[in-house]
Order: sequence, then C-alpha cells, then structure tokens
Amino acid sequence: MNQDNSPGEGLPSTAQPIDRIQQNVLARGERRLLNWLCAHLPRWVTPDMLTFAGMVGALAVFAGYAASNLGDGWLWLSIGGYFVHWFGDSLDGSLARFRKIERPRYGYFLDHSCDGLATTLVVLGLGASAYIQLEVALVALAGYLLMSIHAFLSVRVMGELRLSYLKAGPTELRLVLVAMTLAMIVFGPTPLIGVFTGFDLFVGAVGALLIGLFVTQTASTARQLALEDPAVRHR
Repeated sequence: MNQDNSPGEGLPSTAQPIDRIQQNVLARGERRLLNWLCAHLPRWVTPDMLTFAGMVGALAVFAGYAASNLGDGWLWLSIGGYFVHWFGDSLDGSLARFRKIERPRYGYFLDHSCDGLATTLVVLGLGASAYIQLEVALVALAGYLLMSIHAFLSVRVMGELRLSYLKAGPTELRLVLVAMTLAMIVFGPTPLIGVFTGFDLFVGAVGALLIGLFVTQTASTARQLALEDPAVRHR
C-alpha cells in the first residue's frame, strides 16, 4: 500500500529528481487533511514513530483476520488496524517534509521495506481467515509484488514514481478493504461456488487485475524505452 508520505520519500540525493504521479480520487482532499494533521501534531511525535505506528496497524489487521476464526467480532480489530496503518503510513513522510527534516535515502528504503511487509501481513491475514482461501490471497499478493517491481523499475529507468493506477491509490484500496471486511461481518463466510466465497472471487479478481496491469504497463514502458533508447550497432 505504497504512499508518497514516508520519511524523506525519494531517491538518493545523487540521482535525478523523481516525477511523482498521483491521480487517485481522494488525493487532493487527503493532502489537505494530512497538512492539517502535520501542523497540529505534538513536537514529540517523530516520523519514525509514525512509521512504527503504521506497522502496528498492519499487525492489528493481520491479527484481526487470523482471530476471526474464533468469531467475526475480531474483524473490528482489522478495521481499526486499517485506520492506524493509514495514519502512520500517510503521515510519516508528510511530517518529515513539513518539518524539513527529510532523509531521502533512509526514507525511501524504510518506506518501501515497511510497505512490502505491511501488505504481506494484510494479505496473509486474509488468507488465514475463514473468508478467503490462502491460495486466492497469494494471487493478490503476487499481483501487488509485481506492481511494486514495476514501480521501482520505473523510478530507475523513467525517473517517475507512479502512486496510483486507474484513479485509485493506497487510501482508496484501504477503504475498499474496510468495506469488504464490513461485508464479512454482515454475510459471513458462506461458500458461493464450491469452497469459494464471494470474497474469494473479489480478492482473486483484484489479484488478476494487478497482474494484468503489470503486463500492460510493462509492455507500454518497454515500447516507450525502445523508441527512446534505440539499439547501437558496434563495429
């Protein structure tokens, strides 16, 4: 659930500036909210503390889904975890920039490392619940990892970091997952097709969409690079 809000998000200072592309629906309103929160956070709150809080939120999401096998009331822990994760993940870099204490290489490394771990925890939590088969959840995780690889490669070869696809970014994805979790509480783990629930079908479709996006984005980028970087004949 990568977001352009980690401590000093960016490439090492010796690299070219990154062109950040963020076109998700909630980006403008969310930015105003984050700026307001940065201005009102106590001085003792640091970006690293917020990064840690985001990881605590991801652990809460995992724990809630895993414990939902004991009762669907545990799903409320996952819902709360999503909001804690949003708060920490969205504010750490924003606060660093607001206070002008960015650490570009450290922030870039820490953000994407924590982002990968947090998303893995969320997806494994879904797979550990009674609502989604682990195999289906792993398809979604594979799609996420492929899109992450594409994003990191694009930073290197295109100088751009895309933070949203199809007008959706990390915040929109979290809201979709919260809505899905509320639906789990309402409808329960009722099989729809064989052993697969409706939640299996939804998560599997999201995974397939991410894999499809990776293929199309990779092909598009490769075509662009082929035109901009033609082969050189050596004598």
